[in-house]
Amino acid sequence: MGGWRQEFAGVSSPPSRAGRLACLVFVVALAGQARAADPLAAMTPLASTAPLVDYRIGPLDKLNITVFQVKDLTIEKIQVDAGGQILLPLIGAVSAQGKTTAELSAEIARRLGEHYLQSPQVSVVVEEAVSQKVSVEGAVNKAGVFELKGRTGLLEAVARAEGTSRTANRRRVTIVRSVAGQPRAATFDLLAIQRGQARNPEVLGNDVVVVDDSRVRTFWRGFVEALPALVFITYL
Repeated sequence: MGGWRQEFAGVSSPPSRAGRLACLVFVVALAGQARAADPLAAMTPLASTAPLVDYRIGPLDKLNITVFQVKDLTIEKIQVDAGGQILLPLIGAVSAQGKTTAELSAEIARRLGEHYLQSPQVSVVVEEAVSQKVSVEGAVNKAGVFELKGRTGLLEAVARAEGTSRTANRRRVTIVRSVAGQPRAATFDLLAIQRGQARNPEVLGNDVVVVDDSRVRTFWRGFVEALPALVFITYL
């Protein structure tokens, strides 16, 4: 979430998991309240229709790099160092941080082609995305923090938490994301996604996925209605 101290005024230290979940449910409930007054509420959330964003490589990620027909230049599970670089045979240090796998493949091929190989074909695959994690909370079977391995959709993130619980409201699953230090939320119909009736939105590093629990909805609705809106929530 990019720092609870910045996003929730008055919190002097990181809250407990229970306290954090309470804050999340509060944010999600406010998102629902803002949705009714938002003129864009009747439109499909942007995140559900926009193209998936390519994963950006980060420090400590592990990569598999294949140079076709050149076995000696093929490397498995090479780790990006803390500075965002990898060290490869022949060409030396290559900056990987912030690049997509396609961009890094093209960079390695370009440098190999300058002096060593003719029209090299290079493939880069993220083996372990250590630098990117997502929290899955609420009505799931195993809430927790999970590593993202490459591009991950909402369905896959919920699956990492061993699926939704029996009390889950699968028509209301929210992704909370920190944008410029402010929490933003978009709510999706997981059931429609599972049926192929809606796009599976991408989950990014540091996102928090909250699956609504039908048992507590009534309580939180009353709680939120008794308080002024403290944050502004917009669709991702």
